[in-house]
Order: sequence, then structure tokens, then C-alpha cells
Amino acid sequence: MSTAGHVSHRVASSSAQPAPWLAAGTLCWRELVRFVRQPNRVAAAIGQPALFWILFGAGFGPTFAMPGAEGLTYREFFFPGTLVLVVLFTSIFTSISLIEDRREGFLQGVLVAPVPRWALVTGKVAGGALLALLQALVLVPAGWMFGLRLDAATVASLALMLLLLSVALTAMGFAFAWRLDSSQGFHAVMSLLLFPLWMLSGAFFAAQSGPLAWFQRVNPLSYGVAGVRRLLTTGMPEGSLPPGLPSSVTCWLVTGAFAAIMMVVAVRLARRATRGDLL
Repeated sequence: MSTAGHVSHRVASSSAQPAPWLAAGTLCWRELVRFVRQPNRVAAAIGQPALFWILFGAGFGPTFAMPGAEGLTYREFFFPGTLVLVVLFTSIFTSISLIEDRREGFLQGVLVAPVPRWALVTGKVAGGALLALLQALVLVPAGWMFGLRLDAATVASLALMLLLLSVALTAMGFAFAWRLDSSQGFHAVMSLLLFPLWMLSGAFFAAQSGPLAWFQRVNPLSYGVAGVRRLLTTGMPEGSLPPGLPSSVTCWLVTGAFAAIMMVVAVRLARRATRGDLL
């Protein structure tokens, strides 16, 4: 075969293979379309955290007191954790769709396509992270009830912090869903891992000392919650922040590293064959 023939054959072969970023974008778009067609997911992802915020705020409010933050009510304290809970629920719902895709045969079709596995992970995680971010931002105006006023720069920073948390939690859910072939097993794992991870992040209560305080310090989600808390209290009077919060720089660094590590773990797991891939 001539040199020109080799070149034309190579060009034809490369053009026949879909670009990885195009595949990732298509999978991301599919997640968004699927979400629009399932409006009940909005009620589950936003309604339950919002209900928790209202009920717990009313129930714990009269007895809540935090030394060093006397001007902080429980509803204000719990609001950042509520936003992260929205992200958590959306990440779980998005990740479980991976098991449904495997059962329906869609995942097997994606796996045999001539695209790298990182494109599959990126598309699924990007779609879930965008949905989690949008739903969390929908709840932000509820903070006006206790005087929350954010400028454009703070809203942009808050969106970026929530996006990093969305990527981290969605990638974590992807990693677990990739190894499981049962939605019941996935829910059990998430209930035993992700929900306690959120509760022990300083979102629900602040541990000042003891084993729980130690766990909060090593829990990567704690720094995301603290970062959201710092951004939401921008411009608010002194006493609006619980004592002992990590600095803003630490929150950004740990949350960014958390998201990057979870993405790497998800990609590495996706490169391994699982028993569910053959079903």
C-alpha cells in the first residue's frame, strides 16, 4: 500500500472513532435529559433536605446554644449542611442509574464503544455533578429568611465549592455502583457510608471534643461543609460562625483534593472488568 493509502486509512480509522470528549458530553447530556423526564427526583433531592431543615430548625432551635457563636440559630447553623445534603441525595440518585444502565444493557453498549473508560466516568460524573449543583443553588434563596445576602462574587465561589463537592460525592457513588449489581445493595452501602459521612461532617452538629471531633477533622466532607458555611456567612455579623472552623484556604485545598482523588479512583475502577459487565 502506498504512503498516501496509509495516511488515508489512518485518517478514516480516526474519524470513525468518536472523540472522547464528545462521548463524555453525550453521556452528560443524557443524565440531564433523564432528570427532566423524572421530575419526582427533584422532590426527593430537594424536598427531603428542605423538610429536614424546617423540622430540625423548629425542633432544635429553642435548645440550641453554641459558645462563641451566640448569635447563631440552629436554622442558620444547619443551612449549609442542608445544601450539602441536597448534593448528597442527587449524587446517590445519579450513581444508582449506573446499575440500571447495566441491567438494561445500555452500559454494555457503552463499554464496547471505541472510547476510553475515563470518558464514561467523566460523562456520568459531570451530569450528576451539574444536577446536584443546580438543585443546591435552587435552595440558596431560602437563606434570605435569616438575612442571607450574597453578592455575585460570593455566589460564584459558593457554586464552585458546591460543584467540587458534587464531583467528589458523585464520583464516590460511581465507584461503589461500578462494583455492585444490585440497587438494594447500593442503597445499603450508601446508608451505611455516605449518610453517616454527612452527619459527622459538622453539618448536623458540631463536635467540640472527643472521638467525634477527631472524626470530623479527618472527614474530607467536613471541609466542604465548612467552606460552604464560611461563604454563606460572608458579610454577616460576628458570632455567625461556629468556633474552630478550618480556614478558607484549607477548605478549598481539601475539597479540591477530595474531588480529584475520587475521580481518579472512579476511573481506575472503571478500567477493571466486573461480573456485572457480563450480565
